[in-house]
Amino acid sequence: MKAPRDMTYAKTVSPAAASCVATTWRHGAALTAAVLLSACTSMVPDYQRPAAPVAARFPFDTAVASSTVASDIDWQEFFQDVRLKRLIDLALQNNRDLRVAVLNIEQARAQFRLNRANELPSVNAGASGTRQPGANGNSSTVYTAGLIVTGYELDLFGRLRALSESAQAQLLASVEARKTVQISLISQVAITYLSLLADDELLRVARDTLVSREESLRLTKLRFDQGVSSELDFRFAESLTEGARVALAQATRQRALDQNALNLLVGQALTADTASALPEGLPLTGQGLLSDLPAGIPSEVLVRRPDVRQAEQQLLAANANIGAARAAFFPHITLTSSVGTASAQLSGLFGAGSFAWSFAPQLLMPIFDAGRNQANLDASKVVREIATAQYEKAVQSAFREVADALASRATLGEQLHAQAAQTNAEEIRLRLTDLRYRNGAANYFEVLDAQRSVFSARQAVVQLQLLQAQNQVSLYKVLGGGWRDDTQP
Repeated sequence: MKAPRDMTYAKTVSPAAASCVATTWRHGAALTAAVLLSACTSMVPDYQRPAAPVAARFPFDTAVASSTVASDIDWQEFFQDVRLKRLIDLALQNNRDLRVAVLNIEQARAQFRLNRANELPSVNAGASGTRQPGANGNSSTVYTAGLIVTGYELDLFGRLRALSESAQAQLLASVEARKTVQISLISQVAITYLSLLADDELLRVARDTLVSREESLRLTKLRFDQGVSSELDFRFAESLTEGARVALAQATRQRALDQNALNLLVGQALTADTASALPEGLPLTGQGLLSDLPAGIPSEVLVRRPDVRQAEQQLLAANANIGAARAAFFPHITLTSSVGTASAQLSGLFGAGSFAWSFAPQLLMPIFDAGRNQANLDASKVVREIATAQYEKAVQSAFREVADALASRATLGEQLHAQAAQTNAEEIRLRLTDLRYRNGAANYFEVLDAQRSVFSARQAVVQLQLLQAQNQVSLYKVLGGGWRDDTQP
């Protein structure tokens, strides 16, 4: 019997297993010893979580670590807006991606039950009839009926248990995958909802600007017709007016696209009954949209993210598969038995004295398999190394996402403050320029240029407000928040 290259017999059978077997042999029960050996022996390597290849703390986060993390905050608590909560609740009920993730759990659970069932014998009721020629040319017939156990494998070296461990880890990975889908779904609904708020604000700015520019165009045209202003002023005013129409059309189209995206996320068209959940004129900076997240985030919170835990469960599954591959190097014992009745006549099958039983164990010891078992073990080890690299990549990606969100949180506030100050300065410049124009100290070209600057500055403020709100949602998502609820399967 050829043992795998990477292990010794001392590592294969633990001291507890040797004690179990010795005790059993002292009682002289060989079959019981085999069963006890199967219960005490494991070929699965000891698992140790890989060290996280990231820094201990995130950049742009210098606050003292908080005892509360985002994954402990329910989404119902984080999102304050009633309409947004209603949309998220509809999405959790109807979204097809989440439904597929739930069904994947059921599929993995069925596979786990299948692997667990292989550890126990299958008992079937059967009947058969056999007719064969005898030595003197006469044929004989035997009828049997009873309970039959076929091909039950004694799991002496834990092959079946290792496969069950792998299936269980895959089941837990599918559960974590479902949580990841829910986190992503909730954040996408919130981000799209915030985009609709920004669309409404941009539409209001575009409409107000278009009204103002149409009035300016009318006055400029009147002055041009009277020969007071040049055609250059008129054409510039005309260009700005058409630019406002372009911006209005873009904002209208973008809102329609965002609403369609929200319909897909929610999983249904927002009919008259649900249309009230859409934002209507709610300021993007209005109070009661989102809760504040705790400051001070240690990198250890990454292991609580469902996608990182999913990668770790897949690593555990790969580790268990190595145990199954190791066990293939050792003998396989299968049992086939039956108990029931047997008779040469069908009418006497259930008569007195027809009781019969059979017991047929089979031992298979691998001697030569052209390197199949070793190749399978090597492949299992490579799969584990791949799973380890994927786990480490998941941790690194999670660290990068949190670091990006923190960097945005640290700078967006300052940028928005500066942009608001610039917008205020542009509005003051517009008033002063208009006053100078009315007093003959400036031409109308300067007024139109100031109007254009104010419009661009107002759009920038709305876009930055959207980025800041969406960044808060993204930070909640990347810290693992959004899967704690009472509706998980």
